[in-house]
Amino acid sequence: MNSAIRRLCTASVGVVAVAGLLAGCGSNNNNSSKSSTSTTAKKVSVSATSFTPDFSVMKQLTSLAAQGSGKIGVLLPDTASSARYVAFDAPLLERAFKAAGLTSADFKIDNAQGSAVTQQQQAEADITEGATVLLLDQLDSGSAAAIETNAQAHGVKVIDYDRLTKGGVDGRYYVSFDNVTVGKLIGQGLVDCISSWNVAQPQVLELDGDPTDNNATLFAQGYNSVLQPKFDSGTYVKVAEPGGTWNNQTALTLFEQQYTAHANINAVVAANDGLGNAVISALKTRNVPAKKIPVTGQDATAQGIQNVLADYQCGSVYKPIQVEAQAAAAMALYLRAGQTPPKALVNGTTHDPTANKDVPSVLLTPVWVTKANIKATVIKDAFLKASEICTTDTATACKDAGIS
Repeated sequence: MNSAIRRLCTASVGVVAVAGLLAGCGSNNNNSSKSSTSTTAKKVSVSATSFTPDFSVMKQLTSLAAQGSGKIGVLLPDTASSARYVAFDAPLLERAFKAAGLTSADFKIDNAQGSAVTQQQQAEADITEGATVLLLDQLDSGSAAAIETNAQAHGVKVIDYDRLTKGGVDGRYYVSFDNVTVGKLIGQGLVDCISSWNVAQPQVLELDGDPTDNNATLFAQGYNSVLQPKFDSGTYVKVAEPGGTWNNQTALTLFEQQYTAHANINAVVAANDGLGNAVISALKTRNVPAKKIPVTGQDATAQGIQNVLADYQCGSVYKPIQVEAQAAAAMALYLRAGQTPPKALVNGTTHDPTANKDVPSVLLTPVWVTKANIKATVIKDAFLKASEICTTDTATACKDAGIS
């Protein structure tokens, strides 16, 4: 506190007249200012359903951002398992942080490019540079748990982003979509497609995601909850489930092996658009026509939506990453400011089977996208542009769907 304000604080005159100056009275002027900011921040009502495509909610968190200190380190996994990390997550997280008033000096976004060693090095660099929060989308739970243990030892808060770290530290949070629901949408989407495409005696191949990713386990739990009764009754036959991967080239090899061995396969559960596109490329190579073998997907990528328009893919699970990015950024801001995130934001829990504990979670709502609602979902939300999906091959389908 400077000497002029100290003299005003001890004077017995006209306190009301100098009330603004006296805001700093007390043993520590910075603490009083932080307390005032904290009061303002607590008035902001942020819930798991607050976030909108225009990022307006983030602008309400500027006082919270101003209150916090330290860098937020964002650790993204790769570019192979999904195109989303470069196309969506990185720019949308940056937009969310900046909308809340952070500068580029307050956060750092890295992509490990598929290397767990690189991700660990990036985490250590963030901690060395003064990070107080790590937002971690891991490559595998083993390496991620080590990152989290190191972060906790340095007093750094941790958020599991999109993928849960099995065996992660206590005190972390998790931000993702309701992944069992994602799987249920995939399963029901296949059922609906089998019916509408008149697929007789469905012979189903399941291409799961990487089993080391807890999300893949939850997706499978979801779609098998829909499909297992069909298998049990004999209405559908599960031909094979040849192991899981997020590598599209591996998925192509797996499908070609299974299709060669089981030429009766006429429906495919693919856990995301990349796996689905691998299947579809193989079908096209074999001159299998559209609307013959339904394939599912997830992530509503441009390629996936083009496959939907072309009648090779039944639909795709749209997970509004702009909402997920904002929820994660808001969570990071609360932790950076030393505050407990509000209960309306932390709307659920996710079980960590390795730690045998429930992790407080922000669980967001996914949407199944078909030709009928592309315009009302991914186009309306500006998640994809019409120019990205309406190419020469899909121009007529786009016109029929009202997309221009």
